[in-house]
Amino acid sequence: MTRLLFTFALFLISCSAAAETWPAPEWSERPLSESAAVAALDAYAFPPRDEVERKGVRTDALLIIHDGEVVYERYGGVTRADTPHLTWSISKSILASVLGVAFAEGRFKLEDPVANFYPPFSVHPDIKLQDLLHWASGLDWQEDYKYAPLNSSVVAMLYTRGRGDMARYTAEHGVASAPGTSYRYSSGDSTVLAAALKGVVGDSAYGDYPWTALFEPLGISSATWERDTTGTFVGSSYAYMTARDLARIGLLMERGGRWQDRQLLPRAWVDFNLTPFKSLTPTPPDEAPGGHWWLNKTADGKPEPWPDAPADTFAALGHWGQALYVIPSEKLVIVRYADDRDGSYDHNQLLKLALSAVAGEGGK
Repeated sequence: MTRLLFTFALFLISCSAAAETWPAPEWSERPLSESAAVAALDAYAFPPRDEVERKGVRTDALLIIHDGEVVYERYGGVTRADTPHLTWSISKSILASVLGVAFAEGRFKLEDPVANFYPPFSVHPDIKLQDLLHWASGLDWQEDYKYAPLNSSVVAMLYTRGRGDMARYTAEHGVASAPGTSYRYSSGDSTVLAAALKGVVGDSAYGDYPWTALFEPLGISSATWERDTTGTFVGSSYAYMTARDLARIGLLMERGGRWQDRQLLPRAWVDFNLTPFKSLTPTPPDEAPGGHWWLNKTADGKPEPWPDAPADTFAALGHWGQALYVIPSEKLVIVRYADDRDGSYDHNQLLKLALSAVAGEGGK
């Protein structure tokens, strides 16, 4: 009887796996039927806009994957399905997934000092890789684009005195708090992670590693990632790919790091990504950091940043409205590329409308 039950359990598991839909190599499509909910989503995401003043919501791409199939896809402006779009800070979460493969290969531990892999960080010997992943290095970093550009660390790193060697520029910053204690959003932390990856995998493998480790196994063919003059990937900001390719990373995360029959990212890594960071200092009400992903839950029980979305929702977010939303409980992956300049776009509203549009179809 025990053997019979075991065989039956294996049969159920195999049937469940076989029922999953994966892009192979193209996405299967099952478009949503026209409805008031879909019309409302269209109206919010693609409204008339003042292009002269750059005011209002401007969506370049909106793609919804439900249960592994494309159910909604629309593009605006010059963006098309085959256009690799700048992801801005979604690059940070892409980098986290690349690092997750290296973690699976046993190349590092979260508790390892950054200096083990990036020697210029020997001036900060107590900062660990997990601290950078939490944006909690403790470095005195100013992440500001608009209001104090002359004092902005990120502007200097990307565009002026730090752009030649971005990780070293970050390493030269002083200390504001003890490592691992306080959240302070920092593109510098992410770029140092990209430099540390070189020490993790070795110089010869580094240039191709995001492709061999992550992009190629997922079938991503459109990716470009800019580097600084030292050859370090700009891990904070400058990865490009199509909406459909970015959705593959979302599907990987939606399914717990598994891609078809391969556990590409260890479950422990995904759990780390999706665990709220416990900061000793207050975080903004709309920011709930995990391990280089944004969560719809907080470590201290504060209200969810996106109250109309399920608590298990998480996202990779970027400047001017870039977003990769993942909702495992609803089997949803949503990619949005954009050029929002005035702050009128609202994550919660888009999520609410997308959930309504998919729910109106009856789901799978």
